[in-house]
Amino acid sequence: MRFILSFLALLAAGSASAERLTLDRLYSDPSLTGAGVRSLKVSPDGARVTFLRGREDNQFQLDLWEFNMKDKTTRRLVDSKVLVPEENLSDAEKARRERERTASLKGIISYSWSPDGKQLLVPLAGNLYLVDLAKPDQARLVASGNVIDPKISPKGKYVSFVRDQNLFVIDLATGKERQLTTDGKGTVHNGEAEFVAQEEMGQRTGYYWAPDDSAIAYRSYDEAQVPIARRFEIYADRTDVVEQRYPAAGDKNAVVGLHIVSPVTGEIRNIDLGPEKDIYLVRADWTPTAKALVFQRQTRDQKKLELISVDVASLAQKVLVTETAKTWTTINDDLRFLASGKGFIWSSERDGYNHLYLFDMNGKVLHPISKGAWGIDSLLAVDEKSGKVYVSSNKDAVIDKQVYALNIDGSNADKPKRITDKDGWHEASFSRNGELFVDTWSDPANPPQVSIRRPDGAMVTWLERNEVNESHPYYKYKSDHLPTEYGTMKAKDGQTMYWSMIKPYKFDASKKYPVYLSTYGGPHAQHVSRKWGDMFDQYMAQQGYVVFRMDNRGSSRRERVFTDAIYRNLGKVEVEDQLTGVEWLGKQSYVDPKRVGVYGWSYGGFMALRLLSQGSDKIAAGVSGAPVTDWGLYDTHYTEQFMDKPSENVEGYKQSNVFYHVDGLKSKLLLIHGMADDNVLFTNTTKMIDALVNRGVQFELMTYPGAKHGVANRLQRKHVQTAIDAFFRKHLKPESN
Repeated sequence: MRFILSFLALLAAGSASAERLTLDRLYSDPSLTGAGVRSLKVSPDGARVTFLRGREDNQFQLDLWEFNMKDKTTRRLVDSKVLVPEENLSDAEKARRERERTASLKGIISYSWSPDGKQLLVPLAGNLYLVDLAKPDQARLVASGNVIDPKISPKGKYVSFVRDQNLFVIDLATGKERQLTTDGKGTVHNGEAEFVAQEEMGQRTGYYWAPDDSAIAYRSYDEAQVPIARRFEIYADRTDVVEQRYPAAGDKNAVVGLHIVSPVTGEIRNIDLGPEKDIYLVRADWTPTAKALVFQRQTRDQKKLELISVDVASLAQKVLVTETAKTWTTINDDLRFLASGKGFIWSSERDGYNHLYLFDMNGKVLHPISKGAWGIDSLLAVDEKSGKVYVSSNKDAVIDKQVYALNIDGSNADKPKRITDKDGWHEASFSRNGELFVDTWSDPANPPQVSIRRPDGAMVTWLERNEVNESHPYYKYKSDHLPTEYGTMKAKDGQTMYWSMIKPYKFDASKKYPVYLSTYGGPHAQHVSRKWGDMFDQYMAQQGYVVFRMDNRGSSRRERVFTDAIYRNLGKVEVEDQLTGVEWLGKQSYVDPKRVGVYGWSYGGFMALRLLSQGSDKIAAGVSGAPVTDWGLYDTHYTEQFMDKPSENVEGYKQSNVFYHVDGLKSKLLLIHGMADDNVLFTNTTKMIDALVNRGVQFELMTYPGAKHGVANRLQRKHVQTAIDAFFRKHLKPESN
């Protein structure tokens, strides 16, 4: 479950003409973060860096920009409002954006380069445009009609896309459009990933081009056997009855298939996924020669993950890698085939940490590329010429993300060379040849700064300096920006947990302050990190709260013994750990232990309810947003990964659900949910309402018409944060500063 960790990271730094933050300003333009950029890409020829940037009058309306490496100039390539003045998105595109957590954005939210670096493919409002860099103001419409997931083929001969549940290609030489699949309708989809694959497996596409343009491998799925969740989407002026195919824990999943189709003839061949049909198809890819297709198959119980190679000519198969675990196997995107044909790189947690290994083409491990009591986050680039791979990791500090270089031959496996220098958080995007990377760095005092660097970390030039000077939107708030402190404490089993704290405005150690505890607590996420943070945290500290976060056991970017502690009983150790943090806070001389409040959204909403139910003697008030209250209501892949099927773990499901503990909920509660949530279904909250009413528990409730899981509408977001602020102000009474 890739839950929403916070509503909006509108961020912070420092100033001279001091002003305090207000909620109105947090949700106004321009963004307090400054000139933020996203979707950074180095062009195939290395001549340009392209990116998406919000407009000054609307930070959520994105345009396409470029930075020219030769003359060091920046220009807007495509103005989204000129190309399409008013967007009307299909339901399929809205759902896709909800899965990608981009539902709040408008304009251009994705794009791709042609292999020659001369054109860009830009989807916008269901249409598809080709942009020639020589004349970007003359974008050419190449396809229309609810187009999703468009791509330029690796050799540049075709444009491909999905429309109305079928796969299409356009021959760019002739302009002729060809429909490659025809059975996509009703419950059958081609070239798309099913709901749980999008939501839980990070599947952003359902088809994969061969590197020589000779074929496309594509997924299909039929969700006819998936139970229908009949739910209401309540809007301000209407109520829609939606019949959503939603596989809750223990239910049947969609039946998936894998196929190869020729873009020239349309011939389709089917890949055998094995005798067991109740499996997950989690990834697919091609070898550099296009002679073999590889796919990753995961068992329903997720304890086994296989990498399988298919000979394209004969369709003969062989298993290259098998990963097993007593708890669950982790999906990754770190498969890279060496262009030399000598093998492939694969990441594995087989020794308890996520490390890279070099395999030969028959699946034999040649040697580890990385090793030791640390793990990699992701494989960023492979430079065979220099014999190096580049990875991101928190090797030097758990709360940081840095870029490191490793030798493919494994000679520095336990001593990678750190490439990025500043402590804090680095997001890196490498060019295809590994000769450049774009580094986006921030820390709690500095908003994201974007530079272009050589693979040894040497600076080439700034793309976006983003200094908080007199012209920066945050400048007037700079002098009141409050620092973030970091520390550690021990869980009951002795494991180290990391915390962060922002002390209140005009902090006086002789006073006692209320606590705003922000929690997420679930897997696949790290809540404590040394980067430019959530501006609402900064706002709450300025209102007089001690703002506290802690990553309990189960949180991500840690060793498996740390993450596996949650297995088969969600909430147990997470609540134990957070209450350990609350008890520690209560011992600090500047904390009022009777005025502790907790907030969380999604998994964090679940955590807030569990904490109030089991710690009402320590926590005075809590806000629970879009919570899972019954794990039997959440989807198969996520829930069963940690809990197994309900029939196989009856006691675990009982104890993990909020209702098993709710009799202990005595503290003040604000419950929040979007009324059209298709991820954590609104039923979770209606069941909670019923349970509280039946127990005579008074609580506050705020629901948002038409809102999905992320509550993407800016006015609704502002309303949510205003409600949270007012709730804690009423029940915790922060110091008046």
